Amino acid sequence: MAKPVRGLRFQPSGGSRAAQIPVGKKQRLTIERLANDGRGIAFLEGRTWFVAGALAGEEVEARVLGAHGKVVEARTERVFSASELRRPAPCAHAGRCGGCSVQHLPHDEQLALKQRMLAEQLSRVAGVEPEVWAAPLSGPEFGYRRRARVAVRWDAKAKKLEVGFRAAGSQDIVAIDECPVLVQPLQPIMSRLPAMLQRLSKPQALGHVELFSGSAIAVLLRHMAPLSAADLEILQAFCAFHEAQLWLHGEGEPQPVDPDQALGYRLEPWNLQLAYRPGDFVQVNAGVNEAMVAQALEWLAPQADERVLDLFCGLGNFALPLAQNVREVVAVEGVATMVARAAQNAASNNLHNTRFFQADLSQPLSDAEWAREGFSAVLLDPPRDGAFEVVRKLASLGAKRLVYVSCNPATLARDTVELVRQGYRLKRAGILDMFPQTAHVEAMALFEAS
Repeated sequence: MAKPVRGLRFQPSGGSRAAQIPVGKKQRLTIERLANDGRGIAFLEGRTWFVAGALAGEEVEARVLGAHGKVVEARTERVFSASELRRPAPCAHAGRCGGCSVQHLPHDEQLALKQRMLAEQLSRVAGVEPEVWAAPLSGPEFGYRRRARVAVRWDAKAKKLEVGFRAAGSQDIVAIDECPVLVQPLQPIMSRLPAMLQRLSKPQALGHVELFSGSAIAVLLRHMAPLSAADLEILQAFCAFHEAQLWLHGEGEPQPVDPDQALGYRLEPWNLQLAYRPGDFVQVNAGVNEAMVAQALEWLAPQADERVLDLFCGLGNFALPLAQNVREVVAVEGVATMVARAAQNAASNNLHNTRFFQADLSQPLSDAEWAREGFSAVLLDPPRDGAFEVVRKLASLGAKRLVYVSCNPATLARDTVELVRQGYRLKRAGILDMFPQTAHVEAMALFEAS
């Protein structure tokens, strides 16, 4: 028997494989246009480059963050020829912090970019355009964010506690002493937080910190080991100085140190108070949230004798204002604790025409008891992966009007295909500028049965 030949290498039939571009390499590029996430797109030697911090028409020097086949991800290190649209970044941490990716673009241009993203998705994926484009819902471009999650990590090698936000394109933490998009009540807490945490005796046991400003200010600390009495005293003194509630998250659910303290937020136009606990989902932009609820009610046009369905209801952000206008609201949510909280919010606001149910809304709507009577109108506010299984059955509920609030134009467009197939027409659509300085797009769409 012939002896096997070892060690031979054969060239793939497609020819030699191009060498990968190493991380850290710098490359001069001309930016052709903007991608849907706000990054600049350049083409060089058969590769497509996505460059954070670059604008169309610019010539930049980009540093490679990663490469996969013919796609290279990079960030702008230097601008040789700037677009006339470019403005100085308002934040000192621009280019390092991963939070605000398009702050070098004026706010009106940010809105135009988001509008194009939504229009492109609806046209390309669903082949439709709304009968009417709504003006963008927008508010102040800075000082809007009422909730923030602050990263905390013990660097054992450097024996240093890192406190800040995640860096762009990595898991590194950028030390932050101020953040222009935070609401003003959280600014002094953010600036003094690192020094306070560094005083704690077990920094390696700290997780993250969550800040919230609503009907009260709250500071939540995630910790993986019990806190000493001395550490607890430091935390309580810090929160007392800032007139903030202290919440701790060890084992189990987050808990307030003072159980008698209430935390929540108001929907002022409807005279509603919603209870909230750190970890619950809440829209971070209070002003745009109120404008969004008002627009949803206007578009849905609920009538006093109607039964309305609110899917992905959360804490009752839409359900409670709706309940003030209709005969009955049925609200459905996947997280049982949120269902309980929403029901409590309805009761505490003296709204007794609401019913709340828990259901897995990633699955097809089953013949649930709450769905049997049908609905005149439906409002849904799903997560980023959309609501495909839900929308497949919406026509069977008898709804003539549907307002879809989306945090991902791609899944909104995908679900629009199904709604059109069921006989709905896209009447209106527009963007919600919930996150200024970022390329994140929220949108609202009104569908009516043909």
